[in-house]
Parts: sequence; C-alpha cells; structure tokens
Amino acid sequence: MPGTKLDAIDRKILAELQADGRMTNVELARRVGISAPPCLRRVRTLEESGFIRGYHADVDIRELGFEVQVFAMVGLQSQAEADLTKFENRCRAWPLVRECHMLNGEVDFILKCVAPDLSTFQSFLTEELTAAENVASVKTSLVIRCAKDDPGVPFDVLEERLGRKA
Repeated sequence: MPGTKLDAIDRKILAELQADGRMTNVELARRVGISAPPCLRRVRTLEESGFIRGYHADVDIRELGFEVQVFAMVGLQSQAEADLTKFENRCRAWPLVRECHMLNGEVDFILKCVAPDLSTFQSFLTEELTAAENVASVKTSLVIRCAKDDPGVPFDVLEERLGRKA
C-alpha cells in the first residue's frame, strides 16, 4: 500500500510542510517532536524519495490578472499510447494549461486552463487546442467561483486509516 514505508513522524513532517512549506527546519522539528538535525535528514530523504516534489507559492490568479479559469474536456480521435503521450507533451508546452489529467470514460483528458481574459482563452481554444493533431472534441466549462482548493492530501484521513489497520 502506498504510504506504508513512511512512519508517523515522516507523515507529520509532510503534513506540516504541506500546510506551510516556508517554515524553518527548527520550527518543523519542534512541531513534529524531534530535534533539528534528524528532521533535516528526514526532509532530505523525503525529497530524494520523491514524496516532496517541490515547494511553491500559492498565488492568487485573479489578483495577478488571470480573470478566466476554464476546465476543458478533450476527446481524442485515437487513444493509442503514442497519441496519448503526444497530446500530454503538447499540453505541457501550452502555458495556459495548468493541469492535464487523463481520464477514463467519455472524456480522454480534462485540462485546467487560466487566461487573463476571455478573448485570450478563445484564441487558445480555436487556434491551438481544437486545432491540435488528434483532437476530436472539446467541451469547456467556465469557472464562476471556487468553493474549495486544498492542495495535497488529507493526512488526517491517512492517519485514521493506518490507525485502524494497526
């Protein structure tokens, strides 16, 4: 089961860093109940093992002038692995596409896109996304507002689950 190679202290470290990635190692060590040197070693091991992929600022896209957020559901003509990979690589190159998830079901991919205004998104949609090789259909939904946007995972649910198995 994923997550089982982490002990309770590792999970606490991850939960604390997920909530505040800018805290000092000394503060992190205090919060998880260990001294600073082993805490730093654990953080470095978590980074090297891929549990921590990076540290990012949570920016307010609207304050930065990106007034439009859209989810685009994309259907492809071919779902051959080479064609899926080619589309994923194309999505990585589009700056307006912030997330790209392959799905199962009616839609092949869902893209989270941002743009400063509707005309910029419309240009991207008509000139790049719908015109891209292998794209059969695109349905878009404009975000009106966001009720919840929590990054990461709910560590309390994981701890509860692991506690029941112990």
